[in-house]
Amino acid sequence: MDYKQLITNKAHELGFFHVGFSTADFLEEEAPRLEKWLNKHHHGEMAYMANHFDKRLDPRLLVEDAKTVISLLFNYYTDQQQSDPEAPKISKYAYGEDYHYVIKDKLKELLAFIQEEIGEVNGRGFVDSAPVMDKAWAKKAGLGWLGKNSNLIHPKKGSFFFIADLILDLKIEADGPIKDYCGTCTKCIDACPTDAIIEPYVVNGSKCISYLTIELKDELLPKEFEGKMDNWMFGCDICQDVCPWNRFSVLHNEERFEPHPDLLDLKKQDWMGLQEEGFQILFQRSPVKRTKYKGLKRNITFLKIG
Repeated sequence: MDYKQLITNKAHELGFFHVGFSTADFLEEEAPRLEKWLNKHHHGEMAYMANHFDKRLDPRLLVEDAKTVISLLFNYYTDQQQSDPEAPKISKYAYGEDYHYVIKDKLKELLAFIQEEIGEVNGRGFVDSAPVMDKAWAKKAGLGWLGKNSNLIHPKKGSFFFIADLILDLKIEADGPIKDYCGTCTKCIDACPTDAIIEPYVVNGSKCISYLTIELKDELLPKEFEGKMDNWMFGCDICQDVCPWNRFSVLHNEERFEPHPDLLDLKKQDWMGLQEEGFQILFQRSPVKRTKYKGLKRNITFLKIG
């Protein structure tokens, strides 16, 4: 049985638009890079990035006798935009339902299918919620290269997608990486208003607008970023919006990623006056819940200052 084709076909049926396979072993190349990044404190207050260092680099510590890492890409690109150009901005990926819910459901279905069709296969699915270096595995599997903004870029689909992983104790022939096509382009570096991309391929996470608006839990945002947030209240799409490869992005067709009917029509003053009750209705199963009402209000207030 051609396991690779069988799994790929099912993954496509579930909505994943690209699938790649890697041998589950130690990420030799990533180890010193990750250690250096952590030692320079580029992870800011994301303490979880320093946890489970060994597991992050070796999938065999996450799934006993792991042999294969399957990397899967799930599109979230949309051309829908907030109607008020002065309204505080929200990242495209957060318009609809939280991707953790959507993609975990699909990974469970894919694993159940593999077990049903192939037999006794042990495995676990991951989507940005465990110590798995998803971009490194997707790169190894040939699903793209890591751009200068450290995002995975697919040559025919750009970078507006989520990466998921399925780690199995089933041996499947590995794919190989593709080359880096960033060339001499520096658009992402030049466009970042907080200078978070400190050199090509290295992002200081603690200066990234997405980190500041989502991960940083301080009561106030650092004063050094006043006037530099480009009106983002949750996440940031700047380095992807300017990337030439995203001219190949195609619209997603996942119903669960459609925005709440009111979300894109809210005006600047609506956001300024947002109450907790409205927040709970608007973001019921949204990734914006991560920042909580208090955090979103903090971000909006900071933008007013800036």
